[in-house]
This record gives sequence, structure tokens and C-alpha cells, in this order.
Amino acid sequence: MSPVDEFLELCESAGATVCDLVSAVGFQPHPHSLIRPGKLSELVNAVREQEAELVIFSQTLSPSQQRNLEKEMECRVIDRTGLILDIFAQRARTHEGKLQVELAQLNYVATRLVRGWTHLERQKGGIGLRGPGETQLETDRRLIRQRMKSLESRLEKVHRQRALGRRARQRSEVPTISLVGYTNAGKSTLFNQLSEARVYAADQLFATLDPTLRRLDLNDIGPVVLADTVGFIRDLPHKLVEAFKATLEETIEADLLLHVIDAGGAERAENMKAVDEVLEEIGASNRPTLLVYNKIDQLEDVEPRIERNAAGVPVRVYVSALQATGLDLLEQAITELLGENLIHASLPLAADHSRLRARLYEHKSVVQEHYDEQGHCVLEVRAPESDLRRWLKAADVPWDRLRQPA
Repeated sequence: MSPVDEFLELCESAGATVCDLVSAVGFQPHPHSLIRPGKLSELVNAVREQEAELVIFSQTLSPSQQRNLEKEMECRVIDRTGLILDIFAQRARTHEGKLQVELAQLNYVATRLVRGWTHLERQKGGIGLRGPGETQLETDRRLIRQRMKSLESRLEKVHRQRALGRRARQRSEVPTISLVGYTNAGKSTLFNQLSEARVYAADQLFATLDPTLRRLDLNDIGPVVLADTVGFIRDLPHKLVEAFKATLEETIEADLLLHVIDAGGAERAENMKAVDEVLEEIGASNRPTLLVYNKIDQLEDVEPRIERNAAGVPVRVYVSALQATGLDLLEQAITELLGENLIHASLPLAADHSRLRARLYEHKSVVQEHYDEQGHCVLEVRAPESDLRRWLKAADVPWDRLRQPA
């Protein structure tokens, strides 16, 4: 998807009906109105011919440029940031998501308040010289600052609650896997297939906004937490990244990132770079990452497979989340990456260790079971070393009882 196609899809995702597209070749920003007078005249004529009610710019506008453009075209003007904020406001469903969107919107509108009061008297400040416009602006700015402070306080509470949840998972040594990727790469579809959840998934930008966590049981690893997060996009506004930091902390603290990529996307390399830049900005660029090339059903002669590096470690997996093909390979790759300290051994158990046996089966750590000549139950187990040590200690079974598997 080219930048122009992506911009048009953003407009459609917001619910706009696009009646005309005006583009500029060899674009040079103009301080007054972003575009040059000749292109501005062309745009004004297009607005009048189409009787357009809204003009959306794919670039970021300064408050003064936005004000000047609205005066020339006599209609509402918004930029790319305002467009994305509008989409986010439509898609937010949870209390947390709505708080995050409102904070980002207030950050955005705080510098643009002046345009709402240009019809009032504007005078320099001073006793007896303050105009009604300035008084109203100051009131609005104060109210916005108070509201932003309240939102930040409530989001900080959300942050503390999430941190408590993460610490509890870390204490119980439950790994976290976070799905990241460019918007509309198929993260939510993959999330639903892996976790059997019913998260909203659609062929549109920013279909997912609110974070979702689900438990997933993997062979040899046991329970893990799978997190679906908001999609990234090129030039994602910094204020949006800041507002969604509480959500993105699931990514920052994840044991493994699954970077979901549209395998057939024309702008695949640029999209991957955009995701890497956001991960760098939020401090998650150093997390272990597995590249998941999705939508291979749209490509010819591409089969599900795992690609490994020179050391034999999985680095790429090719899947189709929509058709549920290659998901077994994806789970295999995840297990290998999370189970680097995996223990494979035989464990003879007496009859009074039935609780330990049940726990090993519960965590899908038993490969097979048989009985020896003494009538002892012998389990062939595969499990992370830390988990196995904890379970054996709880059952008062010495570590040296483990044997090489037959």
C-alpha cells in the first residue's frame, strides 16, 4: 500500500467520503499555508466545485497554517494527526482507551484554541486592556490543563494496576508474548486463531485500539499471556505514542515480540521500518523478536515454513492467520524461543506423588508415560528448568531424581 493509498484508507476508516484528491509533486512547505499559492488556488477551486465540507491534509499543519487554510477555503481543515485522533476516538471501547484518546485529543487541541475565538476582540494583556477573546482563551486553557492533569492521574492509576498484573505474572513466571506490527497486518486475526478469542478483526486501519490479553497453553512451556496491541503506522504522532504508553508497556515488558508483517504488502520494508522506529521510541527495540509473515494465502508458491539463522534459532515464520495454516509451526518456533532452558528428562514417581504428576500433565509437560519393573510411574518430561525445579521442590522430590530419557 503506497502512502497515498494509505492516506485514502485512513480517510475512509474515519467515515469520510473522498470526493477529490489533490497532490503536489516536488513538495516544498510554505510557512503561511503549507502549500504554495498556485496549489492553494487549485485546492480552493476543487473545494468549491465539489462543495466539500472538510479538507484533510496528509501532512502535519501548524495552528496558524490550519487557521489560514480555513479562512481561504471557508470550510473545516484537519491534518493527518487530527484524522488519526478521530479514528481512535471512534474505535476506543474500554475506559482506558477512551482516557488515552481524550488525553491525546486535548494535547492536540490545546495549541489550536485561538481559532475558535478569532471573532472576539483581541488586545494585548494589561489591566483594563484585556479583551473578551483573551479572557475566554485563558479560561479554556486553564480548563484543558485541569482536565489533562485529571486524565494523567487516572492513567497513572491504570499504569499501576497493569504493573501489578505484570509483577504477579513475573512472580508466577508466566511468559508474556506481545503482537506488534503495522496496522492492518492481521494481528487480531492471528490473535483470535491462537487464543480462540473473539477480538474484533476487520480489513481496515486501526481496527484494534484497546489492548486485549488472553491465556494461551503451549506444549512444553505451559501457560503464557498473549497480548494484542494497537497497530503502528508511519509518522505516528509522538503525542499518540505518549498517550498510549500505558497500553504499550505490555510490549515493553514482553518476553517475546511477534512482529506480524503483511507478506504481500508492496510497502513491506517501509512498514517494518516504521514499526522498528516506534519500538525504538517506546524502549522495546531490545526485546527478543520473531518475524511472522502473514497473509501468505495471497501469494503464489509460498508454503508455511520456519526460517532459522546460522545457529538454528527461528527468526521468521510464514503463516496465514485467515486460513489457519502454519500456526503449528508458529507455536513450535515460540516454544523454541521461550524454552531455551528446556529440560528433557525421565522422572520416576512413587504413588504418593500423584499431585506432581497431575501438575505436569496440567502444564502439558509430559511427553509419554510408562511403568518400570518396580511398578513406579516413569514420566518423560519436557519443561522450563525454573518451572521444573519449583514443582519438584513443592512436591519434596529431589532434583537428582531426574534421569536421561530412554
